[in-house]
Amino acid sequence: MTTYTAPLADIRFVLTSLAGLADITALPGFEDASPDLTDSILEEAAKIAAGTIAPLNRVGDLEGAHLKDGKVSLPEGWQQAWDVLVEGGWNGLAFPAEFGGMGLPNLLNVAVQEMWHSANMAFALCPMLTQGAVNAIAGYGSDEQKATYLPKLVSGQWTGTMNLTEPAAGSDLAAIRTRAVPVGDGSFRLFGQKIFITYGDHEMAENIVHLVLARLPDAPPGVKGISLFIVPKFLVGADGSLGARNDVACASLEHKLGIHASPTAVMAFGENQGAIGTLVGQANRGLEYMFAMMNHARQSVGLQGLAIAERAYQQALTYARERIQGRPAGWTGDDRTGIVNHPDVRRTLMDMKCRIEAMRGLIYKAAAAVDLAHHHPDSTRRAEAQLLADLLTPLVKGWSTEVGNFVASAGLQVHGGMGFIEETGAAQHFRDARITTIYEGTTAIQANDLVLRKTLRDGGAAIDGMLADIAATANRLAAHDKALAARLSAATEAAKISVRCLVELPQREAAAVAVPFLELMGTLVGGQMMAEQLIAAQAAPSDRFLAAKSVTARFYGEHVLTRIDGLAQLIQAGAGVVMALDEDLL
Repeated sequence: MTTYTAPLADIRFVLTSLAGLADITALPGFEDASPDLTDSILEEAAKIAAGTIAPLNRVGDLEGAHLKDGKVSLPEGWQQAWDVLVEGGWNGLAFPAEFGGMGLPNLLNVAVQEMWHSANMAFALCPMLTQGAVNAIAGYGSDEQKATYLPKLVSGQWTGTMNLTEPAAGSDLAAIRTRAVPVGDGSFRLFGQKIFITYGDHEMAENIVHLVLARLPDAPPGVKGISLFIVPKFLVGADGSLGARNDVACASLEHKLGIHASPTAVMAFGENQGAIGTLVGQANRGLEYMFAMMNHARQSVGLQGLAIAERAYQQALTYARERIQGRPAGWTGDDRTGIVNHPDVRRTLMDMKCRIEAMRGLIYKAAAAVDLAHHHPDSTRRAEAQLLADLLTPLVKGWSTEVGNFVASAGLQVHGGMGFIEETGAAQHFRDARITTIYEGTTAIQANDLVLRKTLRDGGAAIDGMLADIAATANRLAAHDKALAARLSAATEAAKISVRCLVELPQREAAAVAVPFLELMGTLVGGQMMAEQLIAAQAAPSDRFLAAKSVTARFYGEHVLTRIDGLAQLIQAGAGVVMALDEDLL
């Protein structure tokens, strides 16, 4: 099993050359984000990822999380690693100073979170969910709720969870049954059960702040009758001190394929007198509020796709260099060589590498859009950035996690038979990656969001704007690489035809080819990122690092971008046949 080394050169390149870090740090509110500070943060985060968090990855996979006598225990070293993050203020990197945060860009936080997730995805889920809780309370909580909960959540002294799913309400949140009964003093007592709650219980933090979707007695049916409540593990006094244990309990932990050390809990609310909670914002607007947390989580899970792919690639590359086996086709060297020089192994590694670079560009671009949407002084520019972030979110979550699974599987293949053996570590990456296409909305849900809400709703207008931007990139690329520019232009035209096809299809048929369309658009935007990479690399063609960027961009154009034609043909021709077979003949 290999260790993890943060790809700082790649991260810096994308931050500066593709995501526009300099423009982001120039926005109001980010005055302290000097180049020296951002660089020192990246360096220190890389050290913590490699030296503190990564060594626990295998330990966590083997030990897992356990529930005994009502308490959830985590693997050895977990508490110490969490203390390192809390003492360093890492959880508050992207949050305002008024709540104890550093007030730095979301874009920089995403770079740090990439390292955490690559180092140890099961561990990094805890800060991920906590940051999402901060976003929800900061956006919709009362002044009292903000003062009570945000400083401790921002610091990491308390952690946060998101409680949506129930046994009878998975993706269909309209079926939620958890009840919230008014007490009369402004608080509520909650009764119900939630499942699949990441870090639903543990002992690392002093308190756990649960954000819970529930229904009031007079709530209308469906999603319009869902409210959001803050339900702490320990009740919090007016002075911020912790009081009695709330009526919240971890009923059990799930036994999972991967991320063993992340406690995925079944949470019971109100087994006795009812779990005390307070309403966030207005009644019956809970789903709207929860989406602040869900959108953060979806971008973060997309980041997990990138992170696990990077870890799997590092593992496969190291193994390919060390594994001596056979004589490569066309090999002229006198000595035996690693399988890295076998042409198909080299092709596989290049495929992994270029997809990782495309993912990183896409995810960091989306993160920059979030910063622009919240901090740009011009309202028109903020609206444009928000539209871009909305369009990119299903691609970040849906496409990046599918690519992460592909890369983790390819890494296993590079190992051959040894990849199937747990001791190498490649199998863990493969197992851990699998959940990313499922939680926080499956790939199909992301694809439906992209097609039904963000393409059909406005007749394709917003996505046409994105395609026009990609076409402009292809035009600029022509001065540097005509062949790649032609491929990007052709792929963009295929996407335009596919959009027109989707707009004209009945909604049922459009949904039937939504996932292929998501793959097409993710591949295309990834191609745009690789084109921008090649353009940026041309600034110093003699630099070996930048020269490699040009090569991987061309590889992406020839081996990945060319697959868009097939996806476009599928979308244009294959929608009707999906539902053509009667259910009893399946």
